[in-house]
Parts: sequence; C-alpha cells; structure tokens
Amino acid sequence: MSRRTLLGAAAGVAAGAGILAATGSAHAEPVTARPPDFARGRPVMFRNATVVTGDPRIGTVRDCDVFVSGQTIRAVGRNLSAPGNAAVIDGRGSILIPGMIDTHRHMWQTVIRGLGAEWTIANYFSWIYQQWANFWRPEDLYASNLLSMAEAINAGVTTSLDWSQDLKNYEFAEAAAQGLFDSGGRARLAYGYSFAPPHEWVTNGDVARLQRERFSSTNQLVTLQLAWDGTGLPEEPGFPERPAWEFAREHDLRVTLHSGVRNWKEDHQLRLLRDNGFLLPTNTYVHCGTMSEDSYRMIAESGGNVSIAAESELNAGQGYPPTGRIHGHDIPVSLSSDTQVWWSADMFAAMRATLNADRGIDHLRAHAEDKTVVNNNLRTEDVFRFATQGGADALGMGGQLGSITPGKLADLVLVRADTPSMVPLINPVHQLVFHAQRGEVDTVMVNGRVMKYGGRLLGDGFARARRLAEASANHLRERIGERQWTEAQNPGPFQVD
Repeated sequence: MSRRTLLGAAAGVAAGAGILAATGSAHAEPVTARPPDFARGRPVMFRNATVVTGDPRIGTVRDCDVFVSGQTIRAVGRNLSAPGNAAVIDGRGSILIPGMIDTHRHMWQTVIRGLGAEWTIANYFSWIYQQWANFWRPEDLYASNLLSMAEAINAGVTTSLDWSQDLKNYEFAEAAAQGLFDSGGRARLAYGYSFAPPHEWVTNGDVARLQRERFSSTNQLVTLQLAWDGTGLPEEPGFPERPAWEFAREHDLRVTLHSGVRNWKEDHQLRLLRDNGFLLPTNTYVHCGTMSEDSYRMIAESGGNVSIAAESELNAGQGYPPTGRIHGHDIPVSLSSDTQVWWSADMFAAMRATLNADRGIDHLRAHAEDKTVVNNNLRTEDVFRFATQGGADALGMGGQLGSITPGKLADLVLVRADTPSMVPLINPVHQLVFHAQRGEVDTVMVNGRVMKYGGRLLGDGFARARRLAEASANHLRERIGERQWTEAQNPGPFQVD
C-alpha cells in the first residue's frame, strides 16, 4: 500500500471519529511496565491508543494504531496489519502525541539546577554572566548536556535546542556536542558565546571546523546552528556583526537570537537586520516581550519565528510573554524552557504558563476598562501546536517532525490517560494541556527507537549522566565558594531599581 493510500485511509477513519466518541478506553488496564524486545531495526506497532496526530488532515482518532518501521511513521489508522516480528505497545488508556520540541534551552547550566529559583534576570546576569561562567570546564558542559537530554526525553521532549552560550573554544564546543550525541536524543546545538560579539568568534575557524568534523551531514540526530545575544547597539556605527551573518548564510546555518528583552536592544536590532538584509525567514527571535508593533510586523513580513519561554519571562523580567500580540501578527510560535537554573524541561508546564499568561493579561486589560472577556482568544489547541509542530517549523524540520503523519520521522510520546488526573478522557488536547504531568509520560520514541517505556528510561544513560552531573556540581560549588553558593540561593529582599 502506498504512503498516500495509508494517509488517505487514516484520514477517512478520522473523519468519522470525534474526540468524544463512545469508543474511548480510558478505563483500560495501564500500559505494562515490562518492555518488549526493542532491538534496533525491529518495527513497532502502537495499538488502540487515542492518537492526537497534530495533522489537520487526520485529526484525533480513538482506538487507533500507529505503525513505525525504521525511523519512519508508516501508517496511522484502525486495525492496521503489521509484520509478525513487530514489537507491540499497548496504547489502551493512553494518548499518543508527537514528540514535543523545546526551541531554546541553556543546557550547560543544568548541573546547577534550581540554584536560581529566586532569581530575576538581574541576579542571573550578576551571578552567571559576570562571575561564574568561566568556572565551567568542557567536562561540565558534557555532563550538563547529557543530563539535560535525559530529563527532556523523560518528559516527552524528543527534540531540544541547546542554546549553548559558553563555548569558549573548540574543546568546549566539541564537549557540548558530544554530550548531545551520546544522549541518543534529537538535538540542535546552537553554537554560541555570549561573552564576546559574534563577529569575533563565529569566523575564527572553530565553528567551521565543528561543522566539518561533526556536522557534515544534516541527516543526523544532532544538527548545528548559531546563537547570539542580539546584534548591534544604537551607539555603534555601521554593522560590525556582518561577517557573522554572512558566515551563517554561506554555511547554511540558522540563527537564534535573544530579542526584545527589556533594556537590551529591543527594536533597534530588528531595524538593523532589516537595513542590512539579514531579517531572514530562518531567524528565531527569543522572548520578544518589549518590541513595538512595527518590530512584530517586520518579523511577520520576513517569515521569521518567535520562541516564547513564558515561565522565564514571567519570573525573570525580560518582558511580558507577547504570545497574543505575536499570534495576532500570524508569526509562527514555538515554546521553550530557557534554563534549569530556574525551571524544568517540562513542556506541559510551558504550555500552561503560556496560556495562563496570555489569558491573564487579556482579563486584566478588559477589567481595566470595566469590561469582561466573554471568550478566550488563545486556545489549548494553539499551545499544543506551538509545543509540537511549531517547534519543528522553527528548526526548519516541519516536514520531518511535529505531527503523527505517515512519512515523518517517528518521534512519539505515549501519555497515560488512565491516571487519577486524566480520567475520564473527554477532550484529549484540553487534558494534555491542563491536566497531564511529566509523570504520565509512559513511553518515548526518538527516531524510531524506544528510549523510555513503562515510565522508565531504558538503558544506563541516566545513571551515568547523574554521576557526572553531581561531580560537576561539586566542582562548581567549590569554585563558586560556600558564601556565594548560599547567598545566590536567597538573594536580598524585594528591590526595584
């Protein structure tokens, strides 16, 4: 049967299968924790799940099968046939979704997880940027990336963009890349160094060497792009970053930028990029909370996209999450978790924070005018799409990832819907956004390979990551010193400057 026939058959099934269909099986027995034989190359069949495909042609289908062979989703539909050697995963009482995608995470900071829970962005700049960044060794970047990827996979985040801003030289870059490769997950190394302007380090030979030696193929689990903190200052003449942008274009590397952060370049950056021909559709702008409507229009007209890190923006103060304003300009949106110094790699939390922030500001504005919001603007379906297809599109992989579509790569997540927080299963997308937790993530597949099953990560990768990360944390604590280590966890009383 051809791919088109498979897709058509699945779409036909979906057409008559509403999400409230009586055939739902939320009271079925939970997925067994005993893993089948997931030998490499063995096909896998997910049976009888509620499949939230994210593909508008197929929709959400109850009691649905998904067949995976090799790295690829081969078929979506009911009562699919499979070869006798296929490993079968029982999806009864579960929801199968596309792997979630995080488009902005400073993974190198994971080894000091939670240290900055009380921080603002001012605290972050003071401790990390001005004092501690030089304490990281290559082995600390490796350990942090390995742990961060294990956390992501455990949470159903199958692709993570490592916004790696402390790559002092090639040794550091290679260590960061190796941590991603060794994790077995899908990742994008966004090569960066936030402690010098991009034209000083992008063209010094290290990026070109890493691309040549480790990223010569774009058909691999870990891929490469560039990251830097905005571009240009109003008081600087000309466009000194031009060589970095030209390098990115010549080497076919996408760029992700911190943008629209309060008191940091804001609208000037967009005007400078526009005037110099680098307001590109391949650019990802992170945060964007303090931009004018003109800047949003420029991004929209250029075809660029925005990564929203709502937990970060609400807690740290880069600017209020601009999701509704961006959405109003039809700018593509993805979601991100920023850094584990504060938050976790939890896209369920990211979806909720994004929705809560946007709805909250709508109500606040309405109340200020003595009005009432009758119907919400941003919906659960929107943030679910941001966390899946939106992330794939932002990475330039929308044709390969982001939905459960025959022909796409098999990055899949099975979420239990038979837990006390998920039954009865009435509306899968609504409940995924507002009720699901990381603890409900039962099975995770990346590129056709099962990485987690029965609620447990497979293999010994996490044990090794934990051991290395704890050693790195001890090293950093020693370098930072007990006084600063303690003070940083509890900054002084509330203050506004």
